[in-house]
Amino acid sequence: MSVAKRTLGRSGIEVSAIGFGAWAIGGPLWSPDGTALGWGEVDDDESLAALRRALELGITFIDTADVYGAGHSERIIGRAIAGRRDEVVIATKFGNVFDETTRTLTHTDVSPEYIRRACRASLKRLGTDYIDLYQLHVGDMPLERVDETIATLEDLVAEGLIRAYGWSTDDPERIAAFVKGPHCTAVQNQMNLFDDAPRILAVCEAYDLASVNRGPLAMGLLTGKFSAGSTLPRDDVRGMNLEWLTYFSDGRPNPELLARLDAVREILTSGGRTLAQGALGWLLARNGRTVPIPGIRTVAQAEDNAGALRHGPLTAEQFTEVETLLRRWSPDTADAARTEPR
Repeated sequence: MSVAKRTLGRSGIEVSAIGFGAWAIGGPLWSPDGTALGWGEVDDDESLAALRRALELGITFIDTADVYGAGHSERIIGRAIAGRRDEVVIATKFGNVFDETTRTLTHTDVSPEYIRRACRASLKRLGTDYIDLYQLHVGDMPLERVDETIATLEDLVAEGLIRAYGWSTDDPERIAAFVKGPHCTAVQNQMNLFDDAPRILAVCEAYDLASVNRGPLAMGLLTGKFSAGSTLPRDDVRGMNLEWLTYFSDGRPNPELLARLDAVREILTSGGRTLAQGALGWLLARNGRTVPIPGIRTVAQAEDNAGALRHGPLTAEQFTEVETLLRRWSPDTADAARTEPR
């Protein structure tokens, strides 16, 4: 198989090794208390151009969710792939209930009845009659709900509405319980240069699953476009002071992570790679089951991320060198680490 392609776990579905993360193109989304859950206002024409450019450059795996922009992301994707459905592999998610009028996330629902309604609504917005990968979007769903959820998803497979399914969760125990479903083929987990996920990867190896990596560029931090003085607006989720948001705080990048990135910058950008391409190359080198899905909202980002397909994984030597520097990094050793001979 080409280094630009990977297999989506035991489903056998072939996908581009880098995907198109479509959270950002959904536009604004809010929690009931007014917390931003989207990435600010978007230009739909630019989003469409970015999707089409990504397809031209070989990024054919598109990951979204019904809740992104309260359905807006799915609708934009539907417009972009009209007449080209057989060229793409589409992943979307379910479990979050939202109000499309106010673009507000209201609650979660994983009942069989709701899963069926959500699936049909996503199919309509996407303008397709099947979804390739349908993913549970409630990361902490109780384990006692697993059996009925699997049964519902298997019914959707039998009806031809979905091809395979997975769970967006960072809990190895939960995904290990989900694999009893014959068509469970992937876990979507947080993973990047700063946040490795060895326990999730172990489950993937044990059960022949793909690891679809959300946050592969640490919400943009690994692109190198942010400095210590950068500030993001409050309508961008990165501009909020959220407990789970480790890469940014009150709209400012985490200074320790910026310093860690600086320690490995030279290695990641070797061979003509951009910083983002190097960070994606690290993920591709980490394990043959990884499929990073960096967020893309502009043509320039599509072109940059597609460049990671051309460059492929970091070499074994580069990967080892990055690991050596990162895993022993501290503020006191950063300067010394950057000047060690290679």
